[in-house]
Amino acid sequence: MPVAPYMAVGLSTIVYGVAERKHIKVNLDIIEDNIHAAMSMVNINMPVKLIALAEGALTGFTDEAFDLPHTLAARELFIDIPGPETERLAALAKMYGTYIIVQCKARWPEVMDNRFFNTLFIIAPSGEIVHRAAKNHIWCRERSCTPHDVYDRWVELFGDGIEAFYPVLRTDDIGNIGTICCSDGEYPEAVRALAFNGAEVVYRPSEAMPMTGNSYPGGGGWMIQNRGHAQFNGLYMVCPNVGPVYLHPKMRHPVDIAGGNSHIVDYYGNIMSYSASGANTMVAAILDIEALRQFRAMNLNSNWIKDLRTEVFRRMYEEPIHPKNLWMNDDPLSHEPVDEIYRDNIRRLVKRGTFTPPAIDFPGAVYQGEATSEEAWQEIKHFWDGWGEEEDAK
Repeated sequence: MPVAPYMAVGLSTIVYGVAERKHIKVNLDIIEDNIHAAMSMVNINMPVKLIALAEGALTGFTDEAFDLPHTLAARELFIDIPGPETERLAALAKMYGTYIIVQCKARWPEVMDNRFFNTLFIIAPSGEIVHRAAKNHIWCRERSCTPHDVYDRWVELFGDGIEAFYPVLRTDDIGNIGTICCSDGEYPEAVRALAFNGAEVVYRPSEAMPMTGNSYPGGGGWMIQNRGHAQFNGLYMVCPNVGPVYLHPKMRHPVDIAGGNSHIVDYYGNIMSYSASGANTMVAAILDIEALRQFRAMNLNSNWIKDLRTEVFRRMYEEPIHPKNLWMNDDPLSHEPVDEIYRDNIRRLVKRGTFTPPAIDFPGAVYQGEATSEEAWQEIKHFWDGWGEEEDAK
């Protein structure tokens, strides 16, 4: 049966950084209000079949901003899937008969204890969790574990095919959905892998300054990348961005780390919907999966994957760059020592001749730390003292 056109909505919500898992309820309240508002406004135009949340919408970025020890953050801040947080979102999916795509840092104990992964999951209209994937590339200030960091264990469980790292959800009613997150999209290979796996719609939430503000009129390199992903691979990109963030609840005003810039892009690379604001707002566009399928099947020019000469690229990735299995036996390290891992990667590329070194060697970026120990975190955690207790009493 053909897939009927439907409306996809990307939500940008104001976010509070959490210090304990119970604080997520505050962000869930904001998300629920925004889903109700979006459905009341958008659903009258075309049935909404897909709602996408931004990265950080549930928890904010406390672990990154304050450089929390990884195992502490896994234990105290982040969620299980399924769990009470996913159940609340599942109730909304059932209420409105829509899929909801979510990002949240989550434990994945069947992979490894004492680790959290930047996890992407999809809740079906039935309320069932029908898709789960992990972010494969993190930026240098993120503390998440990736599949590559526990590569041998991941391959043992899921295999080493591209579907193990870039799975695609195939549905009868909204098409084939792939998920990546933020830094994943800095690499063209990520969306290409999803496209090879059959993805027709790709979710890529959130990016921050300066990547979202380095051009005019808006969206910066993030939008350029997403338009390129869509055009190179012939698919839709749904890209909601995080709203203003309260790093802790005692901040008088939030920091707008991304400047809005949510967007949805069609398979030509055209911007279908754009919002300059991220303060509890949305983007919405009609996705026509049948039109996309006809485009791929009939077009001899701009559906580029059909004539990709795969053999000429095969050897490009034979030599590793970033070491695998970093956190198989050791707990993930804090920002400062991890910086040296990235610097070693640069030195490796210089040695190979990939990078040509500059004439003068200046010092690079350095980390200026926060809570690099559990003791330091206990001091910072006082910012959350008493927060949410009034709501708990109700």
